[in-house]
Amino acid sequence: MTADFQNIPQLLRARIAASPDKVFLFSQSDGRKYTYKKFGEAVERTASLLAQKGIKKGDVVSLLMPNGVEYIIAYFACWELGALAGPINSLLKAQEIAYVISNSEAKALLVNSPFIPTIDSVRQELPQLSNIIVFDREADATQDVTLKDSQPIEIQPDDEAIIIYTSGTTGKPKGCLLTHRNVIANARQISEWLGFGPEDRLLTVMPLFHMNAVSVTTMSALYAGGSTVVSPKFSASRFWQLVSDYQITSFGSVATMLSMLLTTYPEGVPADLKTKQLRFAMCGSAPVPAETIKRFEEMFGCLVVEGYGLSESTCRSTFNPPDQRRRAGSCGLPIGNEMRVVDDNDNDVPTGCLGEIVLRGENILKGYYKNPEATKNAFRNGWFHTGDVGYRDQDGFYYIVDRKSDMIIRGGENIYPREIDEVLYQHPSVAAAAVVGMPDELYGEEVAAFVVLREGSEVSEEQLIEFCKGRLADYKCPKTVRLVKDIPKGPTGKLLKRELVKKLS
Repeated sequence: MTADFQNIPQLLRARIAASPDKVFLFSQSDGRKYTYKKFGEAVERTASLLAQKGIKKGDVVSLLMPNGVEYIIAYFACWELGALAGPINSLLKAQEIAYVISNSEAKALLVNSPFIPTIDSVRQELPQLSNIIVFDREADATQDVTLKDSQPIEIQPDDEAIIIYTSGTTGKPKGCLLTHRNVIANARQISEWLGFGPEDRLLTVMPLFHMNAVSVTTMSALYAGGSTVVSPKFSASRFWQLVSDYQITSFGSVATMLSMLLTTYPEGVPADLKTKQLRFAMCGSAPVPAETIKRFEEMFGCLVVEGYGLSESTCRSTFNPPDQRRRAGSCGLPIGNEMRVVDDNDNDVPTGCLGEIVLRGENILKGYYKNPEATKNAFRNGWFHTGDVGYRDQDGFYYIVDRKSDMIIRGGENIYPREIDEVLYQHPSVAAAAVVGMPDELYGEEVAAFVVLREGSEVSEEQLIEFCKGRLADYKCPKTVRLVKDIPKGPTGKLLKRELVKKLS
């Protein structure tokens, strides 16, 4: 990590000193603006509130709120005390929320009022939760607070800053422990790779309970000395107006958002809006079909810069270069960490061959909370094993093919669903597609595809199978295709393939 900043509060203080009157944070929902100085004061008040509630260095503070400036203030208030911010996916059910709070041993919860009934319903399962603090609006919550002693708390680079839970797609969610070093390093890697500076204004429409929004459009903006606009949620119908109003230069997204924008604006960006300052869309969390990237760029004249990463790598490990070197369909080049493709024995595989992606670097998590077995297994031979399958081309660009756990094994042949997804997306009638494995007595597994058609399109399941047969080896072609109205997704756009598998039983 750069020697400039030992911890996140130190980074924030440096930005306040350099540009106290520059607006750092815009609230799209109500028009509030926070200069760096004003933001720092709000953080200090909230940290004092937590300190008066008994929160100390090393304690976990759970965060259950909608996207907004309060969420960002809450993160920084935790870091000011050396406490861990514990963001909770607000889409979880009550029992799932209780598991995250309980497993992380949170001492306090900063919560938005609409979530109070949910917390009340599981309150008896959270005996260690000593403080529930309503945090609808920072000024109201801290109006009676006496500011804490201004003496900074000693925070080392490897002290933990965030405990964020994995999606649980392969079992019970695990708490990823990310340090101040991890968070600052990834912000630096992203901002330097993409060339962010003080003039950049990033848009946060991704949920702040995931690292994408925290790293890509919040911490990177801070590291670059720029600004960020936080919106409650993504709205395709209002998106380009928002980009025009705030003169957004880049935004974080997932493939689903790009597809929705293509559907909502079939004629491109409305002519009366000012969007020429928009440099590119950053896309990640789930692989983006190459056809979607091509159509988006042709329709809106805006580059899509695809990246790859996961919570365990703080957020991003790769990005395509935002210049002529960019390769659509690739997740790009490593942005500051080491990256390899290995076989089951952790030996490097030849260029162009499939293997598991492994990572090493200062943005990689410290470990899983109170789960030494999972930590040991993930860090085999000193490298973090992602469970993602991909390959590297001769120029060092990486391509993600699929999750290792999603691989279909049919009669001894390995089949990666994303390859079939990509073919289905090429059909003009297909709006969305997802391929999973289904049990088969003869072959062990067979290929099943779920397809959402474009509005007004008509095509039969048999026609889609024939379309695949003309482009894929027979053993890879779907045995069955099911036309559905929607494909279930998590909040970051990841397909919930377990939900699809259930439909097959």
